[in-house]
Amino acid sequence: KLLDLTVTPITPEELKNMDDILLLDIREKEEYDVSHIEGAEYMGYKEYDGDLLRDVPKDTPIVVYCSIGYRSEKIGEKIQELGFTNVYNLYGSIFEWVNQGNPVVDNNNASTDKVHTYNRTWSKWVEEGKAEKVW
Repeated sequence: KLLDLTVTPITPEELKNMDDILLLDIREKEEYDVSHIEGAEYMGYKEYDGDLLRDVPKDTPIVVYCSIGYRSEKIGEKIQELGFTNVYNLYGSIFEWVNQGNPVVDNNNASTDKVHTYNRTWSKWVEEGKAEKVW
């Protein structure tokens, strides 16, 4: 109910099968530093700057994610407004990624079992035992 589906959703399984993508983490820096999907670049939400994409070809497949998909959908919309034609939102975002048993890495690119859940309320969306919840 939180998403408008204005950015094409993809599943974690579909993401794992994509090649040559630009993977953007739309969470805040402290969330990204705790863990992120390997290969993801930090873009942020509050600090979003579309100019960071100025040298990226408009047909590049771009996948955005956040905690559950709301913030990434909003930034995905802005990226589409810049003329990018292959923008996808990871459905369920990093919470669904870890709930399905997929790995994450910390800011040193080391494997971790922690995930920043934004706050205590949002932590309910990470299934017990799937990741150590940090907020």
